[in-house]
Amino acid sequence: QVQLVASGGGLVQPGGSLRLSCAASGFTLESYSIGWFRRAPGKEREGVSCISSSDGTTYYADSVKGRFTISRDNAKNTVYLQMNSLKPEDTAVYSCAATSAYIDSYYWTHVGYRYWGQGTQVTVSS
Repeated sequence: QVQLVASGGGLVQPGGSLRLSCAASGFTLESYSIGWFRRAPGKEREGVSCISSSDGTTYYADSVKGRFTISRDNAKNTVYLQMNSLKPEDTAVYSCAATSAYIDSYYWTHVGYRYWGQGTQVTVSS
């Protein structure tokens, strides 16, 4: 059974950190580019970051550059999103997704993603 499971969310104070995990089962995650997306209440889904399958190139939304880092551990079939210096506006449900389509700095937010995880809640509040 093909599955992506996102975890690691929680409640954190502004300025704090969280590390999200996206674990794959039923397929080899390194064969796919993996993106993280978030949806805040009342807002559209937003691309946060992506790591390519081909050479590990990473992409970030401007709103998280310098604060978030995406990485992958192929041995564990897992992709991580390290989130530092969190702000209240980072509050959202974060989901990971996998695509085999071509991606670059434009397409990573515009291609179709084949597999989606269920989402994990991140709340940044004092």
